[in-house]
Amino acid sequence: MEAEPSAYPLIRLSAYLPCCHFDTFRLRYMPKRDFLALTDFSAGEIAAVLDLAAKMKAGGYRARPLAGKTFGMLFAKSSTRTRVSFEVGAYQLGGYALFLSAKDLQLGRGEPIRDTARVLSRYVDGIVIRTFAHDEVVDLARHATIPVINGLTDLLHPCQVLADLLTVRESLGGWKGKVVAWIGDGNNMANTWLQAAGQLGFALRIAAPEGYEPNREIFEWARSRTEVLVTEEPEEAARGAHVVNTDVWASMGQEGEAEVRKLAFKGYLVDEELMKLAAKDAIFLHCLPAHRGEEVTDGVMEGPQSRVWDQAENRLHVQKALMATLIGNTGKREKGKGKRKAR
Repeated sequence: MEAEPSAYPLIRLSAYLPCCHFDTFRLRYMPKRDFLALTDFSAGEIAAVLDLAAKMKAGGYRARPLAGKTFGMLFAKSSTRTRVSFEVGAYQLGGYALFLSAKDLQLGRGEPIRDTARVLSRYVDGIVIRTFAHDEVVDLARHATIPVINGLTDLLHPCQVLADLLTVRESLGGWKGKVVAWIGDGNNMANTWLQAAGQLGFALRIAAPEGYEPNREIFEWARSRTEVLVTEEPEEAARGAHVVNTDVWASMGQEGEAEVRKLAFKGYLVDEELMKLAAKDAIFLHCLPAHRGEEVTDGVMEGPQSRVWDQAENRLHVQKALMATLIGNTGKREKGKGKRKAR
């Protein structure tokens, strides 16, 4: 049975689809680029970032492309993996990461994000933003003259899925001919997996209860490009899948819905029996934090098919590759070039 994808929120899809692809061999000459959605990069560009991440992980990359550069981290949501991996990554690439809590900035007192974008563009060399509304990220990038990276919104989580794709490539050799299953909430992770499937061409099955399906417009875009199924049956999604994915049932900002969601997601637990339906060499992924006993059992999290800790580590490597690509290699552009003089 195919479930009806959620109509919330209907987005301006053009903002999240491929545009102005860069030549990975001439990055130093490119204009400012942002990474707000996985579809901001073509399939070839995604592969290039993952290649660089793998090289960094293997210790074969010694350059310090962020030397002398400062990276602003604008966070409205709490974080473990995103904050630590970006801060450590910036340091390892020779740069400095400046943590900026939204509540400590004038944003918390009503300053428009477009004003913050213009000011930060004169101080730092790039921004990662982690917030609630995706439109805030789009608005920040529109008015910033420096690269902006989406560290998470309620709509999309592209950095995490980049790390997941690297994990899939390490464990399974790639995604060509593979089936990915998503079990649970049709949230920002499900939406981003839809973008990944549409951009890279693998099959994706999403099992979500009625009313918790992924974004309709992203679903329709992905379905026009590859094999995508939305179902209410976890078994249908997991059967024969090479990757089984899940996430918490109540994300940040949804704590008040936790009890209602527990009832809605009853039967969506990823346990050993569900994993037996997947392909023999299937792997299990979880973007963390995990609520063991709710969306996944401890046995699956700690079992031989789990790649959760590799997946978490890979956040560091893919984000280093992103920073090196978008910020480190803007090279010969002088700081402040194209900006009006401050008065």
